[in-house]
Amino acid sequence: MPELPEVEVTRLGVAPYLVDQTVSNLIVRNPSLRWPVPETARNIIGQTIRAVRRRAKYLLLDTDAGTCIVHLGMSGSLRILPRSTPAEKHDHIDLELENGRVLRFNDPRRFGAWLWCELPETAHPLLAKLGPEPLTDAFNVEQLQAALKGKKKAIKLCLMDNAIVVGVGNIYANEALFAAGIHPQAEAGKVDKERLTVLVAEIKLILAQAIKQGGTTLKDFTNAEGKPGYFAQKLHVYGRGGETCTQCGHMLSEIRLGQRTTVFCSLCQTR
Repeated sequence: MPELPEVEVTRLGVAPYLVDQTVSNLIVRNPSLRWPVPETARNIIGQTIRAVRRRAKYLLLDTDAGTCIVHLGMSGSLRILPRSTPAEKHDHIDLELENGRVLRFNDPRRFGAWLWCELPETAHPLLAKLGPEPLTDAFNVEQLQAALKGKKKAIKLCLMDNAIVVGVGNIYANEALFAAGIHPQAEAGKVDKERLTVLVAEIKLILAQAIKQGGTTLKDFTNAEGKPGYFAQKLHVYGRGGETCTQCGHMLSEIRLGQRTTVFCSLCQTR
């Protein structure tokens, strides 16, 4: 499933082709996504795209009339193509531009979303209760400590709670906790400020590195592939259960936490 860095790389890839372009048509071949594509989505026709932003894992296409909210779900991708390019299986939506290009949304599993919001997007139910962006100053040790106060849930589950901080999905929660030396099952409210300070710094660093590494794939958004995939970064724990720790050589442990695979080093990550 695309996480924050993958979504941000997607934004960086498509934005240059969309900003200041006018929408000539919206073709919806299959409206049955995670939520049905609303009829109001056609309100974007005739509008000029003013900005392409990201909030958590949502992409926001801003116009004067409202905002198109796009989510890639588990298998979605966006491509910029000539309008004449024949649609293929799972190409559910085309956003046609007056310059002859099309933004094409492909989603085999149909867990993605294509919605429309005429209110300020911050008032939309999907966005209204989101926590701070991890790469901004709003996400800091004081904010995180306050959000975790009194919580008995595992720290990893809290990091993946979008009401606490957005976009730290399973891959990057595993990696950040390893880098900070924190056990993923540690009771969130009992992790001290010193360790939380390191954790915040590692989350910011790891996400920024992942976005930077994904930048080499930006050209892919105008070819047949159209998605960055997971970056060729060195993952220390995620997907490496049963292998040796890159730091101490001890065998990595793998458990299920919140129905998600969690990998950690029991020697390097203390409670």
